Amino acid sequence: MDITNLKKQELRKRFRSERSLRDLAESWTHILTSVEFEGAKTIATYISYGDEPQTKDLNAALLKSGKKLVLPRILKDKDLEWVSWSGDSSKLAKNGKTLEPIGEAISGEIIEIAIVPALHVNREGHRLGQGGGSYDRALAKISAWRIGLIYSGELTVEPFPVEPHDVKLSAVATPDLIVRFTN
Repeated sequence: MDITNLKKQELRKRFRSERSLRDLAESWTHILTSVEFEGAKTIATYISYGDEPQTKDLNAALLKSGKKLVLPRILKDKDLEWVSWSGDSSKLAKNGKTLEPIGEAISGEIIEIAIVPALHVNREGHRLGQGGGSYDRALAKISAWRIGLIYSGELTVEPFPVEPHDVKLSAVATPDLIVRFTN
């Protein structure tokens, strides 16, 4: 394993430990009032688990507003595909720690906004995820506006390794604010 991957692993361990000390009862529904969401029809989001930023109320609000939601489903090669989801929990299947949608995959080309999890985000818009690279590969294939969800204090000036395959976010949201990045 190279030095960049070792450094990322060390940071993930530290950031997970720091996150475990937080009050996780936060909401990110305020992002729905941003201009980017006004005209968007198809939103990629996710079903949070563990100490990830909670998406249950966000997903419910998106569905209530008439948006089409698509969720990621991980493939055997660890890439992601996108599947439409109506909010029906019976249309979800457990895959390890995550819940994934059941149904036919859709083209990522219709996704206008992608909401993604992150452990930390730097001020240039690079996210540190869980380490599998699945989201980076999936985001590289779509032209959606990309927003990461993090807790307050996880937007950092602390440098962390960035690799050529890492996809920058368009914005990041904490429970209190949205920070947009220039690309």
